[in-house]
Amino acid sequence: MPAYRVCLGTALSVILISNPINTPAQPTLPDKHSKAGQVLPATEASTEPDSKLQWYPAEKLTIEGKGFADTATWSSRLPASSLDKVSTAVKGLASNCAGVAVRFATDSKSISAVWDSVPPMDHMARTGSGGLDLYERKDGAWSYCGTGIARSTRTLTRMGKMRSGTLTEYRLYLPLYSPVKELKIGIDAGAKLMPAADNRKDRLPVVFYGTSMTQGGCASRSGMSHVAILGRMLDRDTINLGFSGSGKSEPIMAELLADIPASLYVLEPLPNMNADDNMVSDRIPPFVKIIRAKHPDTPILLVQNPLSSNTSKQNTSLTKVFQGLKKEGVRNVSLLPSKGQLDGRENGTVDGVHPTDLGFNRMAECYYPVVKQLIGEK
Repeated sequence: MPAYRVCLGTALSVILISNPINTPAQPTLPDKHSKAGQVLPATEASTEPDSKLQWYPAEKLTIEGKGFADTATWSSRLPASSLDKVSTAVKGLASNCAGVAVRFATDSKSISAVWDSVPPMDHMARTGSGGLDLYERKDGAWSYCGTGIARSTRTLTRMGKMRSGTLTEYRLYLPLYSPVKELKIGIDAGAKLMPAADNRKDRLPVVFYGTSMTQGGCASRSGMSHVAILGRMLDRDTINLGFSGSGKSEPIMAELLADIPASLYVLEPLPNMNADDNMVSDRIPPFVKIIRAKHPDTPILLVQNPLSSNTSKQNTSLTKVFQGLKKEGVRNVSLLPSKGQLDGRENGTVDGVHPTDLGFNRMAECYYPVVKQLIGEK
């Protein structure tokens, strides 16, 4: 008999969705490359010592996972104008490029990358904290291609062997816990490279706000956070506004989220909030209302802390917040219980808190039918 997870209370009423743990529903994706992007001219390319490849700046390609254009660097996550308004910790973490990805198409037989990173976390693999993660669109789905391991402050590595001479679409995830100022994509001399089509105007992104778990600690690869996994499952841009230890639901963060047009806002800050000092009950309702004032109809998903039971003091506080919003007539707010997010015989964490790839995959499997329903996809 298959195991099932209970994952959803939605539309300010309780609706239960069950999904087999070992058989996540995943859509069939069209196997296509960009039709909109122009082939980058060879004059845009540079060289690297001891390399015969052509090297192109990533900024010339399609950048995903960003909610703002006016950031301090091309790969950082918050507007430069907001950095004096957020907390000191968030200001520093905003330069980490968690969730930011480069999407492009090429017919090169190999893809390489050169980038700078400073992996800071001692209990997280360098491949996740400071490395790159490459996927290709193949046979109707996103498939893993290769990993760039951060070995120094500036790394040059071959990401893997690609389809021979076939124009293929790729997605390259940047590090989860490091800034990146320089990133160049290396392709074979004479091969084509072009930006992938930007589909965000037709398919608004899903925006996540939260903690180190949201940011991706401690995934072994930068494409293995639940936020990134869900992006591939949905074939939709996801924006990662997770701030390690600093997801405390300040009003300024709600205002920033509300500045991003989205198909869904996912709020998962509870692991950084303290139920004993009423932080959950004091901060979450106004946070939701700030978003709702600017986006009257966009769904908002409140997520219980997956590290605690549904009936823990903290999660009970969030349930009461959810019920209070319902009584006030706040529309289209849903609650995701903790049960089911990290369930399993083995503990899917590194240290009892931060998920492993196993934990993140379990979270993505639980979130997927919930998110899919809320954004109106069949």
